[in-house]
Amino acid sequence: MKILLTNDDGIHAPGLKVLERIARTISDDITIVAPEVEQSGKSRAVTLTEPLRVREIEPKAFSVTGTPSDCVLLAMRDLMPEPPELILSGVNKGQNIAEDTSYSGTIAAAMFGMQHHVPSIALSQSQNFRGRGSCPWETAELWGPRALKPVLEYGWPSDVVININFPDRDPEDVGGIRFTRQGFRDEQIIRTEKREDLRGNDYYWIGYRETLSNPDEGTDLRAIYDGYVSITPLHVDLTHNRFLAKMGEWQS
Repeated sequence: MKILLTNDDGIHAPGLKVLERIARTISDDITIVAPEVEQSGKSRAVTLTEPLRVREIEPKAFSVTGTPSDCVLLAMRDLMPEPPELILSGVNKGQNIAEDTSYSGTIAAAMFGMQHHVPSIALSQSQNFRGRGSCPWETAELWGPRALKPVLEYGWPSDVVININFPDRDPEDVGGIRFTRQGFRDEQIIRTEKREDLRGNDYYWIGYRETLSNPDEGTDLRAIYDGYVSITPLHVDLTHNRFLAKMGEWQS
């Protein structure tokens, strides 16, 4: 099986090395195409206003001066002799659950692959639940093949991306695997912080508040909070069908 690996944390990210080891439990026919530098939060951005440069780091491993979606596009169109049969994106440093899914570059890369008819899976390792700096890569490495096994065995619809998240727990403390729906937090965790540089000018950092919500059972949030691997089928259609039906009454 020809597998394309990518991410949004960059070509030198530790999670990409973990992903490669996970992928090699499936196949040795692996190509890596990842951003030159971190592209977290870039969502589905495609670079249209400047050229992209590609550098071959080692055989079948390329860095791209662009976004995760750029990487997938170049891999499929230019860098791989044949299209991939599977795309794995990650392993992201930090969970991609709930609202995170809409601006995650990790998931965007998988979405781009899916839209080009390649089965695609995003993988993320939760962090900072046990304290700042906690990110147990060994959990993703051990549980990654276990999570992929049923997904690859049974398959999934062509318009779906599989989103896998590993909890911030040591491998032996993981409760198992849960199949989940996307959750929603009861408060926003994105925050801004205003600072002043040494010349007296204001600047801002955007980041996360480490605040837990109270998620419903069956959601990706609840699974991660409770120490389970979360596997969620996602798709691009953002239509709110119930309200669309209501809107139809406006025409009567």
